[in-house]
Amino acid sequence: MKIAVYCSAKDAIPEDYLALGDALGQWIGEQAHTLVYGGATGGLMSRTSNAAKAAGATVIGVIPPRIKAAGRLADNCDELYYVMGMAERKQVMRHLADVVVCLPGSYGTLDEMMDVTASGTVGEHHKPLFVVNYKGFYNPLIVQIEQMRELHFIPEQEAYKPVFVDSLEELFELLSSKADK
Repeated sequence: MKIAVYCSAKDAIPEDYLALGDALGQWIGEQAHTLVYGGATGGLMSRTSNAAKAAGATVIGVIPPRIKAAGRLADNCDELYYVMGMAERKQVMRHLADVVVCLPGSYGTLDEMMDVTASGTVGEHHKPLFVVNYKGFYNPLIVQIEQMRELHFIPEQEAYKPVFVDSLEELFELLSSKADK
């Protein structure tokens, strides 16, 4: 299974958040899955991809010129896709993936998460999106989604929506059930 992971590229975040990348990457490799990620260095991106590679996973990177020009091209990719910009990066990653996982992150991660959600909502894909709500990181977003639902901006019967999980263990169970199908 090809698992796209969206996450922070910042190094100056708490170690326990960075350790999420180690654990997820290791699991991806141990389960003989493929990691699809942004192809850049830093933060959870490096930790996830390095752990996946060390555990035997195939690692696919998707990188735009600005990130490469900034000297942040990862050296651990088995396959590397060069794209014209961030919008194409999202599209290519979504296309390559069978399932999408969001770890904690910032604007880029939120943008990627919303892109997968919006494109799923209009039927462009049916790929599961799992959001790791570690230590309640995404609780404010969950509150916002509930408000949008209560005010009928989101229909009661959503055709597509992200699945929030509170731990990697919960994520691994869900991903394992997807792989078994």
